[in-house]
Amino acid sequence: MIRKAVIPVAGLGTRMLPVTKVVPKELLNIVDRPTIEYVVDEIIASGITTLIFIISQGKGGIIDYFDTNLNLRSFLKERGKFDLLKKVEEVEDKIEHLIEVRQKVPEGLGHAVLMAERAVENEPFAVVLGDDLVDGDSPCLKQMIDIYNHLSTKNHSIIAVEEVSREDISRYGIVEGEKIENNLIKIKRVVEKPSPEEAPSNLAIIGRYIFDPVIFKFLKKIPKVHGEYQLTDAIQLMIENGYEVYAYLFKGIRFDTGNKEGFFKTFLHYATKNPKLKEILIRFVKENKIC
Repeated sequence: MIRKAVIPVAGLGTRMLPVTKVVPKELLNIVDRPTIEYVVDEIIASGITTLIFIISQGKGGIIDYFDTNLNLRSFLKERGKFDLLKKVEEVEDKIEHLIEVRQKVPEGLGHAVLMAERAVENEPFAVVLGDDLVDGDSPCLKQMIDIYNHLSTKNHSIIAVEEVSREDISRYGIVEGEKIENNLIKIKRVVEKPSPEEAPSNLAIIGRYIFDPVIFKFLKKIPKVHGEYQLTDAIQLMIENGYEVYAYLFKGIRFDTGNKEGFFKTFLHYATKNPKLKEILIRFVKENKIC
């Protein structure tokens, strides 16, 4: 039922400056491939074939990475570099349908999602943030799609959440709701970046969503706050108008690659999944008496 995924990658990546002045944060390498490729792989493994990238000026390299480069293919073939040619073809053939939508002015996540309305049309769709990685036995988005299809209600939406520490609450949208079954909560209220004292829970929204297309109606009604249209405001408006929105506590480990500390943790995590790199890291720590 979910055929399309919207990937907002128009942000300026200010937390990763100065490198993001010229290189999109989504193209920074995690071990042997760019961050965005991990995200794309999760989407494709979840059965979605149409990917809609919301980009801005300077982010065209993300599209180029997945687009077909005939000159490069021809060059590698002529030089007999067939191993490299195979790697290039694997990347370029990943996405069955790729749509590019330009966000001219950065006006928040809510605005970025609204930009995809024409490409999404009138069908449920996923939203996956390009700097959030989730490593699990089953793709996070696939887990959510299974839950979405399992629910008997109509016009419902699902948001992925995780428990966060008290000191991190003010960095996220926080949900309040009623537990329906294991790992599933029916949301009553969402609050954008509350203080720990005002937060209704410690369940934080992460970068995975499945929306009924009615979300576009409410994205057009919300006011701009501090120069941005908040996606959480539209979600709250949906709930107030009788649309059911659920929070799903996914199974897996989530990493925020949008800041330097999170990027470093992500790199270490995926490096240690490779036995050779893990051995190098352990040896380096021991030889340099780091701990």
